Amino acid sequence: MPVVAHSGLPSFDYLRQRGEEVLSLERALSQDIRELHIGLLNMMPDAALRVTEQQFIRLIGASNQIAQFYVHVFTVPGLPRSASAQAYSDQYYEKFEAIREQGLDALIITGANIVNPTLEQEPFWEPLKEVIRWASEHVTSVLCSCLATHALVKYLHGIERQPLPRKQWGVYSHRITRWHPLLRGINTRFDVPHSRNNGITPVQFRDAGLVVLAESDDVGVHMAVSEDLFRIVYFQGHPEYFINSLLKEYKREVYRYFTGERPDFPPYPENYFNTWAKQIMQDWWQTALPAHQRGLPLPEFPEELILPHLDNTWADTAKAILNNWMGLVYQLTHVDRKKAFADSVDVNDPLGLRYRTVSFKRIWEDL
Repeated sequence: MPVVAHSGLPSFDYLRQRGEEVLSLERALSQDIRELHIGLLNMMPDAALRVTEQQFIRLIGASNQIAQFYVHVFTVPGLPRSASAQAYSDQYYEKFEAIREQGLDALIITGANIVNPTLEQEPFWEPLKEVIRWASEHVTSVLCSCLATHALVKYLHGIERQPLPRKQWGVYSHRITRWHPLLRGINTRFDVPHSRNNGITPVQFRDAGLVVLAESDDVGVHMAVSEDLFRIVYFQGHPEYFINSLLKEYKREVYRYFTGERPDFPPYPENYFNTWAKQIMQDWWQTALPAHQRGLPLPEFPEELILPHLDNTWADTAKAILNNWMGLVYQLTHVDRKKAFADSVDVNDPLGLRYRTVSFKRIWEDL
């Protein structure tokens, strides 16, 4: 939560001039403080349904220890579900109709598995569009993860994601390309996991009028925002991932190779396995391949042996960005959660930054 300039202390102006959030006493006294209600539209497949809930809820809870957050998990029709996953969703997930009636302050939309040639052919496309249309009018800010980013850019701007020459899979270094309040307190260079076969290029983002905040020489844009600088936040990576998320994806691909679902050995996720982890896997392959050729059971996958050799190099940045996002929502949202913004907020420029000259050089020097 931001500090309040309750006196004439010069440091308040110093920080404000460098892009830090400092509330005026007048604004602080006029704010109505309450809990925040955050929606989580979970479109992930059965195998990742619960872990995706856990990833985002943990990230929300770990990002701020002061405000109270109510996370409303829901889904949309058209997503293939097993009987057990459907029963779980029916029991624990809220209905979109009820959420729409009660209102949300913010919304997170996860990725999803795509089985058709285009997004428009997916059975969940029309229900997703309904959620987007409602959120565009009634939610302070929407945060999109991976496929959700591709879906919203397609729906709102008519831009098609591009197939990649090879899967972008691993942990990659990114740099801040433009200062933004969402990036307060994070390093100018930071890591983010990616796992995708398609992407939206930097040129496509910028041609749509979107503002790119962080990108990588290896995998392109990770983070961008809508033209108004806040109402939609786009992620192409997966900052919510646990330390072992890519390891479990790799394990799944290994078994897909042995069942004939993929013709080649799965490559290691890039910049993720260290020398010791790779050696453990090489030793395992030397035992697993002969066993498979002889029709014998495979040795147990060495997940527990590899885990101590993995490093999480993205969690602190993810927490900081989510904390900044929720803090801004907290300041801008209406006391009535059915309304997107407080009465004094310009809906076309919620942060008051679009038409303001900011000394980015001075801000950069202080990072």
